[in-house]
Amino acid sequence: MQSGRVVSGAGRNIGRTIGLAFAREGGDIVLVSRTAAEVRRVAEECESFGGRALPVAADVSRHGEITEVVRQALDRFGKVDVLVSVAALRPHRPFWEFSYDDWHQAFNVNLHSTFYFAKALAPSMIERRSGSIVALGGMSSVTAMRPGIGVVAASKHGLYGLIKAMAVDLGEYGVRANLVAVGNIATERHNPEWYLPGQEMRPEHQQLALRRDGHPEEVANAVLFLASEDASYITGGCLTCSGGRFPGM
Repeated sequence: MQSGRVVSGAGRNIGRTIGLAFAREGGDIVLVSRTAAEVRRVAEECESFGGRALPVAADVSRHGEITEVVRQALDRFGKVDVLVSVAALRPHRPFWEFSYDDWHQAFNVNLHSTFYFAKALAPSMIERRSGSIVALGGMSSVTAMRPGIGVVAASKHGLYGLIKAMAVDLGEYGVRANLVAVGNIATERHNPEWYLPGQEMRPEHQQLALRRDGHPEEVANAVLFLASEDASYITGGCLTCSGGRFPGM
């Protein structure tokens, strides 16, 4: 059983669900979120399954804070087998309307945070010749599917490129890296401009082979698979969890 897991963006929605799914399997988990109260509540939920959970409030766009998260994780649990990078920003407007600071902040969260975590964890994973890195990229990792997502598509395409490069660099040490590209997932939404009013989103559903939103638990299942030994020969790949938005992509 893998013992140490780090999940960023774990305070709510998909990140929270992934944290709970790992907790049900047993073992130790580090939950990272910018909001301390949220991540503490998730840690309490995780510990109800019998394992240990360490909630850490941190700004994942700052590499110094990520280094401290990893230090706490290794000090508390001894090792980290799995990194799941979920934290993301999804601002929605034409690229020319972004300030330089907002553009850079989106890259810091969507792309650089995964690099910060992986850089801090790679030495211990290499030493043990074992580990799995899973990043959530969204469909914007593989396509620019609508107007107004320039910074999201650019940063998430970069994330997929980083994951592929990590897979090549880490493969000889037995460490794997993969991406999950998620589609429309029924979550608490903080970017309503991405969605039509209400939960049905009929026009969106017509583009989905399964004609429905996904559930956070379905994304968590994909992540747990890639993190597990069941996926021991899968690295550098993209597992699409989109209800058939772009079949074959």
